[in-house]
Amino acid sequence: MLIVNQSQLPGSQFTGKDHGGVGVSFFLVTAKPGDGPKLHQHEYEEVFVVQEGSVTVTIGGESAVAVAGDVAVVPPRTPHKFVNHTDAVAKLVNIHASSEIVTEWLE
Repeated sequence: MLIVNQSQLPGSQFTGKDHGGVGVSFFLVTAKPGDGPKLHQHEYEEVFVVQEGSVTVTIGGESAVAVAGDVAVVPPRTPHKFVNHTDAVAKLVNIHASSEIVTEWLE
């Protein structure tokens, strides 16, 4: 059995390969107003699960607002980013369909 406390995750990042070769990785994101990653892509799917707040998600050149309870799916090799466009904190779980997070930054 593997149980990892969030406080043990460096930078709130779970990397599957570092935890017995688990086939997924993820970030636990707390995005302050204006925060979010620059445009990037991966060779695998990424899934954003918005837990609190609201963010603008851009996937493959299209943008939409995602709010708490929404799930946004990014196909492999598709440029994407998100930004917290509000005055409140947003919380997300960003799941990577890979045991290792590999990012190609485009901006």
